[in-house]
Amino acid sequence: MIAIPVLPGGEGEALALGPGADELGERLGIDLLAILEADGATGRAGEVTALPVPLGAPDDAGLRRVLLVGVGAQTLEDFRRAGAALARASYDRGSLATTVPAIAPDEGLEAFVVGAMLGSFGFSWRSGPPPHVPVKRVVLAGLPDPKPLAPVLDRAVAVGGAGWRSRMLATVPSNLKNPPWLADQAEQIGRDAGLDVTVWDEHRLAEEGFGGLLGVGRASATPPRLIRLDYHPRKAGRRTPTVVLVGKGITFDTGGLSIKPGEAMVNMKRDMTGGAVVLATMAALRAVDCPVRVVGLVASAENAIGGAALRPGDVIRHYGGRTSEVTNTDAEGRLVLADAIAYAVAEVKPDVVVDVATLTGAMKVALGQQTGGLFANDDALAATLVAAAERAGEPLWRFPLASAYEPKLSSTVADADNAPSGPGAIVAALFLQHFVGDLPWAHLDVASVGDAPEERHEWTTGPTGFGARALLAWLGTEHPLEGVGS
Repeated sequence: MIAIPVLPGGEGEALALGPGADELGERLGIDLLAILEADGATGRAGEVTALPVPLGAPDDAGLRRVLLVGVGAQTLEDFRRAGAALARASYDRGSLATTVPAIAPDEGLEAFVVGAMLGSFGFSWRSGPPPHVPVKRVVLAGLPDPKPLAPVLDRAVAVGGAGWRSRMLATVPSNLKNPPWLADQAEQIGRDAGLDVTVWDEHRLAEEGFGGLLGVGRASATPPRLIRLDYHPRKAGRRTPTVVLVGKGITFDTGGLSIKPGEAMVNMKRDMTGGAVVLATMAALRAVDCPVRVVGLVASAENAIGGAALRPGDVIRHYGGRTSEVTNTDAEGRLVLADAIAYAVAEVKPDVVVDVATLTGAMKVALGQQTGGLFANDDALAATLVAAAERAGEPLWRFPLASAYEPKLSSTVADADNAPSGPGAIVAALFLQHFVGDLPWAHLDVASVGDAPEERHEWTTGPTGFGARALLAWLGTEHPLEGVGS
């Protein structure tokens, strides 16, 4: 199978075909532009016109299908969409050769490869073969000297792999996935990526006072875990700054005694998306040559129902001593994140903290299902993250840490109420802010984009693992903390 890029013409101009089109047309004896015109093609990104070649080419009997794929204005988004469209159009094939990245190898290669990888994502636990499998081999044809592009390709595979890994972890069913299982995954990632890994079991959590994790996880048959992964850059020195990434790792969320409706519980296997994003990001840091130290923390528990379950009205004591009155056991994510953030601030002493979580349904109401939410107490950090997320194809929209809602957190018996009334995403962010102190901090609430309702460009139906690409686009720059904290 061969795929040729289609470039839309300007106003009043005809479509144009990319590298390799003239040679292919001559081999097949076909006017490819006429095929596009007859099909009403526009050249928009991701539009695919398929041309069967029943008898094969005169010099290649195995060539049975040609794909003409639109690349739009050749933006990063357009290359990702073209890659994803070709991935779907080439399911179950042995090989695909394409010249799409040859249009702009420096700018488009990474985006195209990431789109192709993510557009082909699938998860199957059937007794028989899956409905479709990705094409076995993709040949990137027409590129200039490939040697200088090798690092770009390696980075692309790492970024696409991080998106794939975060989706896979979020898609695994919860009868397999639990906090100890997630810790095992972290151990494997650590071995493969050269990271130091530390895991707190329930006994160590109790000894050191992680009341949020213990409280949320105490009704489950599988106890909670705190997972830590440490990345050290190749040229780390005494002045190398440290970033902490904190992920919510709720491997299933019933809502606890404040139980969710059945329909809302169906997709709660993906409530550990934040933890999956942190694990996937940590696994790829060396491949993107991240220049700063990074500590990844995953606060993992299962929010279950039982005689030992956390009750509305209970008060828990977090790591470091701050207390929370639990008025809603379904607002559990902030309770486990608070423990991990407090630990990071006290023990890691980082320069920046960023947490990622499918935290509030309110974010989905505010943003729909194509944009993630961002809160930050540092303008430079917010701007950097928004820009990186845009480049990566995982857009974020900044929300205010509106202090006007701070009084809603008040409790008559504890330092804070975990689920006050008011704008849900904002009060959840304000709750977490108390554990950060004066450190530059960003909170990514990705509940809005935790699930993709349908196949759309590089997004496949189901858990999205949203956030890994955005964090890697940020941490993979030369100076990710430039201007932060100043």
